[in-house]
Amino acid sequence: MYKRLSIVMFPILLVALIGTGVWGYLEHQEKNAVLIKAENHYQRAFHDLSFHVDKLHTELGNTLAVNSTSQDAYKKGLINVWRITSEAQNEISQLPLTLLPFNKTEELLANISNFAYRAAVRDLSKNPLDRNEMKTLNTLYEHAAEISKDLRGVQSKVIQNNLRWMDVELALATQKEPHDNVIVDGFTTVDKKVREYPEINWSPAVMSMYQKRDMHMLSGPETNADEIKQKAVQFLGIQDPSGLQVIENGPGTEYQSFSVTAPKQGTADGAHLDYSKKGGQLLWFAASRNVSEKKLDLRQARDIGAQFLDEHGYKNMTAVSYDEYGNVANMTFAPRTNDVINYVEKVAVQVALDNGEVTGLEAADYVYGKKDRQIKAPKLTADEARKTLNADFKADSVNQALIKNDIDEEVLCYQYIGRVNGGLYRIYVNAESGAEEKIDRLGAEEAAAVTPT
Repeated sequence: MYKRLSIVMFPILLVALIGTGVWGYLEHQEKNAVLIKAENHYQRAFHDLSFHVDKLHTELGNTLAVNSTSQDAYKKGLINVWRITSEAQNEISQLPLTLLPFNKTEELLANISNFAYRAAVRDLSKNPLDRNEMKTLNTLYEHAAEISKDLRGVQSKVIQNNLRWMDVELALATQKEPHDNVIVDGFTTVDKKVREYPEINWSPAVMSMYQKRDMHMLSGPETNADEIKQKAVQFLGIQDPSGLQVIENGPGTEYQSFSVTAPKQGTADGAHLDYSKKGGQLLWFAASRNVSEKKLDLRQARDIGAQFLDEHGYKNMTAVSYDEYGNVANMTFAPRTNDVINYVEKVAVQVALDNGEVTGLEAADYVYGKKDRQIKAPKLTADEARKTLNADFKADSVNQALIKNDIDEEVLCYQYIGRVNGGLYRIYVNAESGAEEKIDRLGAEEAAAVTPT
């Protein structure tokens, strides 16, 4: 009996064993293919990074070599520096360096990128690089030479010893101390040297990119939890404040605020509001809920949003953009004073299209951008500024608008809304220089809302 059973089972077990072996082999091959692909990706990113840092050093040298009066050459060189630095930043993001101290080098590259971009986009014939900016360029040239040399040294060792990036990733993932890893040591050395560089005198335009919004920017006295609760009661229009919970955020820091939670029927977890501690100003409000049907159209939602803002102290607001998702209208409003639309102080409002309830408000731009401004009269007329537009552009409306341009400067523009190449566009033309500052393509659903009323 056992002999007969063994005769039957042996072939079955043999087939199973062979099948397991084949499966294991295929799994091993597939795993190896994934590892090889990842290693090739890391190697490509690393060698490209080394190349672009070397190229950055060369391009900075080329820019410094041209005649100081050759503004076109400077602009071309700065654009190339910005492009190359952006490439290097992208390659760093593709390497497994999240657990390595390489943030100072990344920060330096980001500052170089912003410095080059902001210098390149301005009119260098009217506002050329000053002495401090030229000194900064020379400093960056020297730093780029040293970083490039160190990365080339790491690259040579990687090639000579066939070093693998997967070993770096494995060591970091398992939280081992890879003191003897050439790649890790090389990148650590580079970042250590960058940390020891003297402080670079970046231009104010570059540093403004990193100015964070904090409570020091606001005016007014500091508030307490009870005062915030009363503000929330007034905003929500409720009688009983006992259900409100107020939590202070970031006590002792420059980001102090209060979060308020209120029970609200129909929502998943109630209504939420955030207020600044200094001045007690509302930063945002949300009472999201499921909106299953649409009964209101765009104009009705826009009127409801405008009325809501007026009732809560946001005066003279006009709708400037609109979109719809999940039967909820998402609209942006901006104040209009003396026929100038102020996009710097914009607010966003959400209106449910089933019953017109306002379910959200984003007012951080309004809070931090609000200030007394003396807006100068435009140097160009609307007709003069229009001459810079595409000849085929058919403008439906024109208004003056205060915006922040690509280098974060407040500029007075003429806002033209019109059509070209079958699309609806909003184009901002600088009212002083005639330069096209921004171009936005608008969706068809915005057509009825973007034209100021």
